[in-house]
Amino acid sequence: MKGAQAILETLYGAGVDTLFANPGTSEMALVRAMDDAGTVRAVLVLFEGVVSGAADGYARMAGRPAATLLHLGPGLANAGANLHNARRARSPVVNIVGEHAREHIALDAPLTTDIEAVARPFSRWVRTIRTTAQAGPDTAAAIEAARALAGPATLIVPADVAWSEGGIPARVPAAAAPTQPEVQRLDLTADWLRRAGPRALLLLGGHALSARGIAAAARLAAATGARLAAENFNVRMARGVGRPYLPKVPYVGAAAEAFLGDVEVLVLVESRAPVNFFGYPGQRGTPVAAATHVLTLAAPGEAGVEALEALCAGLRAPVPAAPPAVARPEMPTGPLDASSLAATLACCLPEGAVLCDEAITTRTALYELLSAAAPYDHLDLMGGAIGEGLPLATGAALGDPSRRVICVSGDGSALYTLQALWTQARENLDITTVICANHRYAILVNEHLQIEGRAPGPRAWPLMSLEGPAISFAALARGFGVEAVTVATAEALADALTAALARRGPFLIEAQMVVPPSAG
Repeated sequence: MKGAQAILETLYGAGVDTLFANPGTSEMALVRAMDDAGTVRAVLVLFEGVVSGAADGYARMAGRPAATLLHLGPGLANAGANLHNARRARSPVVNIVGEHAREHIALDAPLTTDIEAVARPFSRWVRTIRTTAQAGPDTAAAIEAARALAGPATLIVPADVAWSEGGIPARVPAAAAPTQPEVQRLDLTADWLRRAGPRALLLLGGHALSARGIAAAARLAAATGARLAAENFNVRMARGVGRPYLPKVPYVGAAAEAFLGDVEVLVLVESRAPVNFFGYPGQRGTPVAAATHVLTLAAPGEAGVEALEALCAGLRAPVPAAPPAVARPEMPTGPLDASSLAATLACCLPEGAVLCDEAITTRTALYELLSAAAPYDHLDLMGGAIGEGLPLATGAALGDPSRRVICVSGDGSALYTLQALWTQARENLDITTVICANHRYAILVNEHLQIEGRAPGPRAWPLMSLEGPAISFAALARGFGVEAVTVATAEALADALTAALARRGPFLIEAQMVVPPSAG
């Protein structure tokens, strides 16, 4: 068989059955092979940044790799920002990137680039297939790498490798189980928890934030007095009524220093020791006090849930009573701000929903108030490269079609990858998107104030304003085939959410937010 078909058969045999694609000429043999193989499902996406973000969301919800199909170096470069986010999320993504035919590369045609160099910053593994016979084995190696290294693996496919005969599918071994906790680490952590009590903080990330992991952590907290917290940005977190509440380490450095100030021992459970998102004049880069002892119970990718449960057994931690019921907030009224928008969502969120959060300046209120929502899963932007919210929701809906997906995005972030709406419409995905329209890059206004000590002036302000002309997200959504409304009050938002969640398919709500007067 041809190399292209060997690639697709190897993907499908390993359970990689969904491919997010924006192909070009160099990938036509792979496109043709989709008809010949009849196995892997291709989902057309209109921009490569949506391709990579959707693959991240799919992997987070499906628990297995997604594949991408990208066109040469420029296509991979367009995908780079959300591949960065996928790498930070440790999402197994297999990038299939077309390359010129091997003899054509030396001619330096216009689209010729060093694809391996483009791939390395965003990939945990990179390889170019050298012969058609290697098409199957190298694809298998890419899948293994994406699983084992927990992040994007990039496989570069010369066009003649894909269109030539001589390919053979390869078998991919079953994924290895996560590394189990070491007895020494368990004993050391147990000793610290006994001694430090409330001066110990268990910081959870990764799979430790599943319902099972949080329940085990709550047992440890009840038995030892230790505090619990989550990282500020998380891959997937079980939240809502009936689940223990975990505060997040604050985003702002000074607030994070205060939050962590009295911690004697910081126990990392599939998490990293906190660092500030940016450097600021005269401030330390980490909010963790120098005197704090940092102890790793489970590194990212290790079996954090099992480590927590083993600690519970060793410390004989009883199962605590169910957390006290949290009353949902009253349905708010009046103009929309961060708090009223978040409270409205908390009242309307259906049980079992998936919330993709790129709300930026609204996210703190959203996180706090959604603790009173029906049980749901919360997915964050992991790498800080904005423009992933809508693609993440697209992939999440395809990764688990049984779940209703809600995406909450800032307007500036949404403009990076609004093309995701077209794919949502074409695939008829159950996604409700709420755009927090404050008509500015509000986070930059706040950062300018932190760094420069004053609000932006009249020449700086145009770099932070999305006004003049105003952007109509409802009109843009309709242009992509998604029904949409614009709301300006909590009552109208509640009505729109109720209507959207009662129907099939995508829906967009443009929420006009109350904002302070413009600078400048």
